[in-house]
Amino acid sequence: MENKLSLIISSSPHLHEGSSTTKIMCAVILCLIPAGIWGICIFGIYSLFVILASILASLITEFIITRLQGRFTLSDGSAFLTGLLVGYNMPPSVPLYIPVIASVFAISVVKMTFGGLGRNWMNPALAGRVFVMFSWTGPMTTWLAPSAWGRVDGVTAASPLGFIKAGLLDFKGNISGPIEFLASQGYPVGRTAPPGSGWLNNILASIGRIFPEGYGNLFLGNIPGCIGEVSALLLLLGTIYLFIKKIITWHIPVSYLVSFSLLVWIFGGNRFGCGFFRGDVFFQIFTGGLMLGVFYMATDMVTSPLTPKGMIIFGIGAGFLTFLIRFYGSFPEGVSLAIIIMNMFVPLINRFTRPVKFGIVKEGKE
Repeated sequence: MENKLSLIISSSPHLHEGSSTTKIMCAVILCLIPAGIWGICIFGIYSLFVILASILASLITEFIITRLQGRFTLSDGSAFLTGLLVGYNMPPSVPLYIPVIASVFAISVVKMTFGGLGRNWMNPALAGRVFVMFSWTGPMTTWLAPSAWGRVDGVTAASPLGFIKAGLLDFKGNISGPIEFLASQGYPVGRTAPPGSGWLNNILASIGRIFPEGYGNLFLGNIPGCIGEVSALLLLLGTIYLFIKKIITWHIPVSYLVSFSLLVWIFGGNRFGCGFFRGDVFFQIFTGGLMLGVFYMATDMVTSPLTPKGMIIFGIGAGFLTFLIRFYGSFPEGVSLAIIIMNMFVPLINRFTRPVKFGIVKEGKE
């Protein structure tokens, strides 16, 4: 009897652990939901409308474009996540047409023009935010002071970084750091603090000079800012799950935070007259949407490098650019622009960090 052996030839991966695009997108969305709920609680119900408008605009735009192409891609969850991130990057009082335009731009221009998911070279949500930020700078830089659990009083206030950048233009003298500067200038941090921030402030203040009074407000999210970026605590909790499920790796977040923190520590104190090696690292990390950018947008699988070495280079570059824009540029935050600029370098990074094929000797080595 003749035995026939059939061989199946296929490309990698030959072993699959069960993940899919839909599962990954859903996991990221679930990790982001607590931060969004917090933003709605402290900024009011209108924030929910901003988020929903962003999501609906994203879904409808992708549906129309893919139907014209004879495809249906909404089931992968990427359009929903893009709309969610656009909404999270919006000020809580922004007119609804702005997040709608941001989502339409993110999907139609940044994502679908280049062929859809997996082919875009720039993070769509960040591109949408930057587009409307330059187009409607006024509404995109108007913030609401947080109110106790959604009690909307319409009081506007600058973001902490924006308040400092504007205040330092006329400031002369020495001061210990940003927290003391905000307090001396009457910045309304903790004006209507939600439960827990006072307790957390006392705990952090008891540690010593590293955590002056007021860090509880920054860590919990009792500060003006974009809807989904203010609570570092809730964003970090979601990030832990992403690490456990191995959806993201440490390379980009750690290299991003280390390079940024090192530069802030060395040079950040100069602007307050404190000198070198006196920068307030934790204040800079907890403000300006850094947590949202580092863990949820810089780690985008499509627009970040493929190799661990490339990811580290990407993170170091993003950290350097964020520091440069925040401290020496005209914009107070810098996270969105830094990540987008580094997205442009990803093809070059991939080219020079690609691994050598097995059995091939690298040029210049014997």
